Amino acid sequence: MKRKFLFISLLFFLFYVPIFAQPITYTVQPGDSMWKIAVKHQIGLNEIISANSQIKNPALIYPGQKLTIPNIDDVKSVENEVIKLVNAERAKNGLQPLKANWELSRVARMKSQDMINKNYFAHQSPTYGSPFDMIQTFGIRFTSAGENIAKGQQTPSQVMNSWMNSPGHKSNILGASYSEIGVGLATSKNGVKYWTQMFIRPTK
Repeated sequence: MKRKFLFISLLFFLFYVPIFAQPITYTVQPGDSMWKIAVKHQIGLNEIISANSQIKNPALIYPGQKLTIPNIDDVKSVENEVIKLVNAERAKNGLQPLKANWELSRVARMKSQDMINKNYFAHQSPTYGSPFDMIQTFGIRFTSAGENIAKGQQTPSQVMNSWMNSPGHKSNILGASYSEIGVGLATSKNGVKYWTQMFIRPTK
């Protein structure tokens, strides 16, 4: 198994006022399950369950019930911009684009949040272990994987500029062995942004 992981050494400390999107109210349709709803909205199953404490048994939902869906579209928009910039760099180098994997982005987002919660900046998580262990814990299988992390950059272009000016991070972004990518952004109470990129080639 190919294992690459390098972390960014440039830290930027700028501040902003966070804006949180309002949650979405979803009406359960015939044939729905919690998992189908999670996939439809590209949000974690646990996040939906946590937002709906009125549902005593998540395996039993009925048409017409109202569910609260956490709305992180603003965060996803920023993450997707990073993915676009990654694929632009790959195109310049004659490489195939990486497919966005929303489940991998969820894992990357949780890694960024974990760094905030546990006050660390490293690939090895006190909660999840190595990036490879973490990805597998969430049920994603791969033949090769890599991770980039960064802290403090405020925009997708800033963080991509930092990564592309670091040979190790650049090699992950331009890695020919990867076919899918997830990007996760989390912001601390002080407005410091933590970024995680995860790259994989999934097991067939």
